[in-house]
Amino acid sequence: MKIKKIATQISIILSIAILSVFLGCGKKGPPLPPEIKGQQIAAPFDLKYTLDSAKITLSWKHEIDKESAVIKPDGFNIFMAKKTFKECASCPFKFNNIASVAMPSMEFLFELEKGYKYYFRVQAMGEDSMKSEYSKTIQVDYK
Repeated sequence: MKIKKIATQISIILSIAILSVFLGCGKKGPPLPPEIKGQQIAAPFDLKYTLDSAKITLSWKHEIDKESAVIKPDGFNIFMAKKTFKECASCPFKFNNIASVAMPSMEFLFELEKGYKYYFRVQAMGEDSMKSEYSKTIQVDYK
């Protein structure tokens, strides 16, 4: 009887130890390719806009960084979010991809609708769905 009780306790301790080994690894994410220094696309910068009546022209710059981002983009994706002036200032909003611009162009024309706050940002795109970080976001209030 005593041996059976000791065997049960040992099997419980071993089971807990085995479970803790497998559960302690944490959640695994999808495999990622190795990052090679410089094999990235630099983010667009200096995003600006000009407003002519209801038409907005977005313009930005892009440069290759010889140390950290040597890949030249094929084009740029334009992202926009909008919300009314009545919505709360801290309410979340979702960016949608509204257009693509091919290189070498770094301008985009869009017609605004009155009564909205618009948010724009740009992302460089390369071969094999390679993407840069986003540019800084700009806000346009069009009353």
